[in-house]
Amino acid sequence: MQNSISEQARAAALAQLDAAEAAREDILVQHIANGVVIDSRTVQIDPEVVIAPGAVILAGTILRGKTVIGAGCVIGPNTLIEDSTVDEGTTVNASQIYGSHIGPHNNIGPFTHVRVNTVTDYGVHLGAYVETKNSNFARGNTVSHLTYIGDSDVGKYCNFGCGTVTCNYDGKDKFRTQIGDYCFIGCNTNLVAPVKVGDGAYTAAGSTITKDVPAQALGIARERQTNLDGWAEPKMEAYIAKKQKLENEQSK
Repeated sequence: MQNSISEQARAAALAQLDAAEAAREDILVQHIANGVVIDSRTVQIDPEVVIAPGAVILAGTILRGKTVIGAGCVIGPNTLIEDSTVDEGTTVNASQIYGSHIGPHNNIGPFTHVRVNTVTDYGVHLGAYVETKNSNFARGNTVSHLTYIGDSDVGKYCNFGCGTVTCNYDGKDKFRTQIGDYCFIGCNTNLVAPVKVGDGAYTAAGSTITKDVPAQALGIARERQTNLDGWAEPKMEAYIAKKQKLENEQSK
C-alpha cells in the first residue's frame, strides 16, 4: 500500500503536474501554429526540438533533446526520438531512435531500435525488430526484420534476410563488418567481424561467415545435410500418443 501524503504535499504535486502539462501544451500549440500536424495531446516535445511545417506527429510520440524532423515526415504512433535528425519524407512507426541521422524517404519500424551513430542514406528500410548501432547504410538498403547490424558499413541496395547478425564483439574489442553494393545476405547469416563481403556477393542462408567473401561470390559456411532414416519414429510415437490423449480429453 502506498504511503499517504499530506494535503499540502498533494496540492504542490498537482500544481507541478499542471504547470508541466501547460508548458507541454504550449509547445504543441506553437508547432501546430507553425504548420505541424498534431492531433493528440499525448505527444510530448522538448523545447529544443525543431520540426518542419507539414510533418505529422502521431499519438504517443516523444521527441527529446536536439531532435530535428524534416518536412513531410510521419512520426509515430508510439515513437521515441532523442538527439537525432530525421530527413524529409521519412516515416518512423512505433520505434526508438537515439543519437542518429535518418536519411530522406526512409521507412523505419515498427519496433525498430536505432542506436547511437546510425546513419542512413535515401530510401532505407529498417523493419520490424531490427536493431542498428554505429553503422552506415548507403542508399536503398532493405533490412526487413529480426536483424542486428552493429559497427558496420553497408553499401547501396543490399538486402538482408531475416535473422542476420553482425557478430561485432569478442568480449574485449569491437570490430567492423564491411558489406559492398548490391549484396544479398541470406537468412540467419552470422557475419563474424572483422569481415568483408564484396560487391554483388551472396551469403547462403544459415551460414556463419568468418572469412571475406569476394565480389560476385557465394559464401557458404554450413555442413552438408545428413538425414538419419527412422530416427524420429520412437520419439514421435510417444509425442503423438500424448497429443491424442489431450485431444480426447478436450473433446469430452
